[in-house]
Amino acid sequence: MSGTHTGGPPSYESPRTEAEDRAANESLGSLLGDVSRDLSTLMRQELELAKAELRESGTKAGKGAGMFGGAAIAGHFVLLFLSLALMWALDGLVGLGWSAVIVAVIWGIIAAVLALTGKKELKSVRGMPATAETVKDIPPTLKPGEPTP
Repeated sequence: MSGTHTGGPPSYESPRTEAEDRAANESLGSLLGDVSRDLSTLMRQELELAKAELRESGTKAGKGAGMFGGAAIAGHFVLLFLSLALMWALDGLVGLGWSAVIVAVIWGIIAAVLALTGKKELKSVRGMPATAETVKDIPPTLKPGEPTP
């Protein structure tokens, strides 16, 4: 048997990838510039995607708000026509003029109760004063520009 055989497995070299060729032939500054440029492009694309998603969400929210507005108007008309029906129903008992006054007084009582309840709810909101007190309690060491004791 002739030939030179070393006894080990034959060695196979895989072809070099494009990245390995670039690493061997380009300067570090050039490679870092490419990375920086690619990162900048990626950030711009992500920002554009976020803007598109925000526009889509805003459109859906606008449609939803419009639907709620339409529902509120429809509910108002329901109350109006129920009030008119009650007024005409009372017409046989006390006359149309007095039935209108009775329905108006009922709505006045409802409005007064809602206003008082709303006023009470608004007085119970303490978000901002509590936040202001919390900010005052920040230790001086965490406030930039102020001398610490």
